[in-house]
Parts: sequence; structure tokens; C-alpha cells
Amino acid sequence: QVQLVESGGGLVQAGGSLRLSCAASERTLITYSMAWFRQAPGKEREFVAAISWGAGSTYYADSVKGRFTISRDNAKNTVYLQMNSLKPDDTAVYYCAARVGARRRTTQDYPYWGQGTQVTVSS
Repeated sequence: QVQLVESGGGLVQAGGSLRLSCAASERTLITYSMAWFRQAPGKEREFVAAISWGAGSTYYADSVKGRFTISRDNAKNTVYLQMNSLKPDDTAVYYCAARVGARRRTTQDYPYWGQGTQVTVSS
């Protein structure tokens, strides 16, 4: 059972930056693909970014491409989401997710989830 704990959320002005962290309990995180999703009030949870196990190839939603960067530090069992040029539309609860195998972009493919961290971007 993998336990995930997100941190780093907060309130930031439009154009600002935040870095989210996701710490995993699993010592063999290297075998898991990791992803970030987000959910705004009244909306469905949506894919943001994913990083594969092993080589660490990345994949982004079009809405964040060029602004967000996902990375991982397997030695620290931690995945990061660097968010730059933030917009009010980025306001949401951000969730970290993990799965064994290749990266995916749908919520159904991820069995392990964190509790979420709130990101609020003011205009």
C-alpha cells in the first residue's frame, strides 16, 4: 500500500510560482509512474502532468504545458510539480497519484492517491 502526502500549496498572485511536493511511503517508488491531477469547485478531477517510472518521461495537459514541470527524486521518494506563470484558472485542489507501470492520464488508472493540497491563485 503506497501512501502519498502532498505539500506546498497556498495562495499566490497571478503570474507567481509554487512548487508542490508529493512524498511517498513506498521505498521502491522508482517502479511507479506518478501523476498530478487537480479538481476545481464544481468540476471533475482533471489530469495535469505525469512522469513515468525508470527513465522519467513526462506528459502534460495542454492547459499547463510550458508553465508546469513535473519531476521526481527517487532517492527521496518524492515527486514535484513546479508551477510558474500561475493563472486564476489554476485554482484547485491538487492531488498526487501513483500506479505501477506506464504513465496514464485518467483517474481510473491510478489506485493510490494523496489527500490533496489547495492552490489558490488571485487575480
